[in-house]
Amino acid sequence: MALKGLDIFKLTPKTNCKDCGSPTCMAFAMKVAQGATTIDKCPHMSAESLKVLGEATEPPMKNIKIGSGGAEHSLGGETVLFRHDKTFVSRCLYGVSIRADCADRAIADLGKIDYERIGEHMYVELVSVEYTGDRDAWLETVKKALAAERTLVLEVKDAGAAQAALELAGNKKPLLDAADESNYKEMNDLAVKYGVTLGVGGKDLNSLHDTVAAIEGLGNKNLVIDVGAVSIKDAFAKTVQIRRAALKDEDRTFGYPSLVNVAKLAPQNPDLQTALAALFTVKYGSIIIMESMSYAQALPLYGLRQNIYTDPQKPMKVEPGIYPLNGADENAICATTVDFALTYFIVSGELERSGVPVNLLISDAGGYSVLTAWAAGKLSASSIARFIKENNIEGKIKNHNLIIPGKVAVLKGELEENLPGWKIIVAPNEAVGAVKFLKELKI
Repeated sequence: MALKGLDIFKLTPKTNCKDCGSPTCMAFAMKVAQGATTIDKCPHMSAESLKVLGEATEPPMKNIKIGSGGAEHSLGGETVLFRHDKTFVSRCLYGVSIRADCADRAIADLGKIDYERIGEHMYVELVSVEYTGDRDAWLETVKKALAAERTLVLEVKDAGAAQAALELAGNKKPLLDAADESNYKEMNDLAVKYGVTLGVGGKDLNSLHDTVAAIEGLGNKNLVIDVGAVSIKDAFAKTVQIRRAALKDEDRTFGYPSLVNVAKLAPQNPDLQTALAALFTVKYGSIIIMESMSYAQALPLYGLRQNIYTDPQKPMKVEPGIYPLNGADENAICATTVDFALTYFIVSGELERSGVPVNLLISDAGGYSVLTAWAAGKLSASSIARFIKENNIEGKIKNHNLIIPGKVAVLKGELEENLPGWKIIVAPNEAVGAVKFLKELKI
């Protein structure tokens, strides 16, 4: 059960603080309870107190790491069920499942999903290698998957095959998705030996709970819970119940990230798999495995994930700079808008739809929408002029015609004063009018 500030205060040793001279600082205890500092920062804590309080102040869902080096990922650490209560901690990860008969094509397709959106690298983070009974073919597939430089999920129930794969991939810290009520002891021994995270499944919630508790009894708490693939209804119910049990009921036995294999829930149905991946992105899959992923599937999924796993109190912003659209060069007309990500994508989408080459200039407007940024003083004639001068836009772009948002047409006169030699053009109030406006624009 999570401790409150007063609980921590009562449990800490009554030693005079070297800084304030008073017995165990209450302010420090409150900071620990709020997550602003960690209990080990207190110089007076005994090792026994550190252990007791360290476990008590951990989040109800453990932080788990899989992979190594540049392919290391964090899972778990969540403290709330809903993102409007508090920002989610660890974004979910997407993976594709491969078998020996389709490994080459599946691995080649991984490279097609690789782009950046609002400062976040979007790519398939995981490769799940499923064991189907042929050990030699399985190990060759593991070798091919290693070459893809993604974190591996080794889906296997055979202990011998699991050990052989870990001999090849153990130093890359894969997720060994292998344990259930029938084999958890030997699979736990392998996971501990190679220092990897162990995936645990079960035929139902009771069996799953008992198996996780038994593995914890063996001293291993480096786990991920596989919700199974009995049915879509069963997988969804397990995923939600596991998360609620951990966060609301404070059952730490279920305080681990969840793995959902939608490839098994909807085999050979990419549309349904995409819908299920979206569902479990929201409720509450930490790892989501699909049969494959096309760009058309990835774009909405990664956009959804980015919206879910960002701080709702901090607007998403694009980087200030010059964004050439439709093959724009130094002779293309300029346009400007704010750095609020939603505004940028709406405006840039309409500009691209027009087919007219445009250099879109994005200045720092605090991540606000056009009118909000203008009202807050973040979007003004001076801020736009300063951006143009500081970034040497005049030296980079010969066309000194600048289109400004219609809702801030009031800036036109002041901009012409601040930017001698520039012609300021007022766009329509709504982005949807940009296509017709650009096509008919005569300069």
